[in-house]
Amino acid sequence: MRGFPLMRIAGIQVTVDWSLLIIFVLITASLAADLFPHWHPRWAPATSWLTALAAALLFFASVLAHELSHSLVGRANGIEVRRITLFVFGGVAHMEHEPSHWQAELWMAIVGPITSLIIGVVCVTAAVATATGQAAPASSVTELERFLAGLDPGRTLLLWLGQINIVLAIFNLVPAFPLDGGRVLRAILWGATDDLRRSTRWASALGQAFAWILMAAGIAMVLGVSVPYFGRGAASGFWLAFIGWFLNNAALMSYRQLLTREALQDVPVSRLMLTQVETVWPDMPLDMLTGNFLLRGDQRAFPVLEGGHLVGLISQSDVERLAPAQRHSTSVRQVMRPMDQITVVQADEDAFDVLNLLAQRDLNQVLVMADGRFVGLVGRANVLRWLALHGPRGPAGTPREAARAHQRD
Repeated sequence: MRGFPLMRIAGIQVTVDWSLLIIFVLITASLAADLFPHWHPRWAPATSWLTALAAALLFFASVLAHELSHSLVGRANGIEVRRITLFVFGGVAHMEHEPSHWQAELWMAIVGPITSLIIGVVCVTAAVATATGQAAPASSVTELERFLAGLDPGRTLLLWLGQINIVLAIFNLVPAFPLDGGRVLRAILWGATDDLRRSTRWASALGQAFAWILMAAGIAMVLGVSVPYFGRGAASGFWLAFIGWFLNNAALMSYRQLLTREALQDVPVSRLMLTQVETVWPDMPLDMLTGNFLLRGDQRAFPVLEGGHLVGLISQSDVERLAPAQRHSTSVRQVMRPMDQITVVQADEDAFDVLNLLAQRDLNQVLVMADGRFVGLVGRANVLRWLALHGPRGPAGTPREAARAHQRD
């Protein structure tokens, strides 16, 4: 999962996925066209739309606060989080590695819902306590309407934001992995069994069961059945089924990624890398590179060596930027990427860390160094091949399947 960078907070890069626009538009439109006109029939349309726009922005600010709380507590427990991504279903904090003990998992998981609950209670209390209308709990629809009509745009915004954060906290506490509640459950099971894989498998299975319930409820709503709390209707039903589908995939992939992590843990890159790698020299003409290397083998990226030292990297995509007629008079040096623009790893680095690096930087392969010398090349295909031959199997799928999903993250 990738996005464009938005800001940095406490050293953590906050990115926004394009899918966020979907839910942003849905929230703004539903509030401005339906909810706020129902609460405030006398409001001008501009007031409803401006309040709805502010509500959508503040909602995602509260989601960011939720994810930041995960990240900061994780950092305090030795779990590095370098990036948070906001997307259509809220947000996700990208951990560099899983918690090393169940207490860290527990505190990191539970602090998010606690943060959302605090935001919700504070907002609702502020809206109700400062309202100019009827502030007591309503005993009839008329009293509720009178109370809502007495709220100005600021208090209306606080009331809605408070309610949605309380709902978010409750939903995240459902013990279905990978929701926060599912991670809390996994932490408890982990502490009781001292077996992370078994705990993850159980929590993942419960997460999948919850997801299937959501999908079934969504399909029932599409077919006209009234589901308690959710009601009925095609639009809401499709959305609920989509959430269930997403959670099912997330639960399955979370367990598969654990298998991948276990399979690659303490496996050095030197065991996976290609050592029989064709290399080129800086003054080689591009037409020679094309005819003698690119067209005669499967290798698509070539280390550039000068005097036995690595000075750069050239790939097929670099060559394709030039017209064929220009390649005879252009050398590798003129189009290659120099050392300060390429990614290298050390031969003794863990393979799982390199898999993370490939996914985070959207790379197909990286160069491998040892004692300052170029010794090989490792890419996604090498990791997948190693997992297919050496990785353990699990009921949720093979590590090879997990690695493929990991590359799409």
